[in-house]
Amino acid sequence: MGAVFLGTPAAAIPSLAALADVEDIDLVITPPDRGASRGKIKTASPVKTAARQFGFAVSQPESPQELSEVLVEGGFNVGVIVAYGRILTPVMLAAVQFGFLNVHFSLLPRWRGAAPVERAIEAGDERTGVTLMKVDEGLDTGAILGEIATPIASNETGGSLTARLSYLGASLVDGTMPEYLNGRRRPVSQIASGVSYAERLTKIGAQLTLGVDAAKAERRVRAFQPRPCAWVETAEGPLRIHAVSTTDIEIDPGTITLVGTRIVAGFANGALELLVVQPPGKPKLSASAWMHGRRGEPIRFK
Repeated sequence: MGAVFLGTPAAAIPSLAALADVEDIDLVITPPDRGASRGKIKTASPVKTAARQFGFAVSQPESPQELSEVLVEGGFNVGVIVAYGRILTPVMLAAVQFGFLNVHFSLLPRWRGAAPVERAIEAGDERTGVTLMKVDEGLDTGAILGEIATPIASNETGGSLTARLSYLGASLVDGTMPEYLNGRRRPVSQIASGVSYAERLTKIGAQLTLGVDAAKAERRVRAFQPRPCAWVETAEGPLRIHAVSTTDIEIDPGTITLVGTRIVAGFANGALELLVVQPPGKPKLSASAWMHGRRGEPIRFK
């Protein structure tokens, strides 16, 4: 038998295409379609859409038990996982002859867990990368087959860096898997030092308060763009902040005001110029247009 691919977001698609160059793909597994709007219209994952276009068979197990049955009965040669969203049990891992390989968007063991790209930007890391590892029962603790490092640019967002890493991951699959399958490359255990964990993203975790350091606030805006999007709590509701730039202007923390032609938000130890914002219930727009609609009236945030 050939390969099985498990994935969900658009960032997994390049690795899906790369796997097709290495092995025949017998099955693509992705989560069930979910309601994505107020009308409860069910939407397929990006991986499902791509797999259908590529002509691959698709399975969408509803439960861990169903997933286990699909893997055990499939008799697959090897599996590749990219941001599938479920932990595989020992029974699932043992069901595939050469095991499962995971394309993880960090240089392990740094940033194990759910949101490695965003946490790397938020922490101010100067570089990151992609690791291809053999999946074991731990959380991103498996032995490493290969990695590619890359610097993090000062203007990169969570979205743009994820997109770039997705193609590096695909090149890692294409260049490393053949040697693994023919026995010329063996996994190497992760080093014991430098372990860190990338906590799952939440809306509350993306809130910027007046006590946040300005430099960290700037990194959070980039890290959480496009999701879950940084925001501040005002008397008019949450104001989403999509883009900012650094500034030397000094204003009181917790204040958003017009300074000359700039819209500036005050944080601890500095301020940021707001470039693109999104008021409650409104589409995103330039910060200058938003402030113009307010007739230049300052607003406070907590």
